[in-house]
Amino acid sequence: MMGRYFARFDESPTRVVKKGNGYVKEYWGEGSNRARNWQRYDMGGDKKLSFEEGVDSYIPYAGRLKDNLAITVAKIKSTMCNCGSITIPEFHEKARLTLVSEVSIAEGSAHDVILKEIDNQYK
Repeated sequence: MMGRYFARFDESPTRVVKKGNGYVKEYWGEGSNRARNWQRYDMGGDKKLSFEEGVDSYIPYAGRLKDNLAITVAKIKSTMCNCGSITIPEFHEKARLTLVSEVSIAEGSAHDVILKEIDNQYK
């Protein structure tokens, strides 16, 4: 479940590619055609998996994992605090998943503004 997160760092085996004004890394989901192999998806006999569950795409390049881990940990701690939790066991007890609509997500983020280009040093 953390493949996309780790794929954007130097430590992942894919190459860094320049796209437009920035850099990206290749990423393919676990169930994509590219990730499939007979050990994982062989169903025996003539049966074959007939649909794709993942994508083959690019994700924004993020540099070294070491340089980004502190930000990720801070985001996790912030989420825990937003749920009223300070410890992981308390978070397990108090956290609740809630389904939200696309409209709720749009209203909860920046809207009705023109976003500035973000310089790479601030990402």
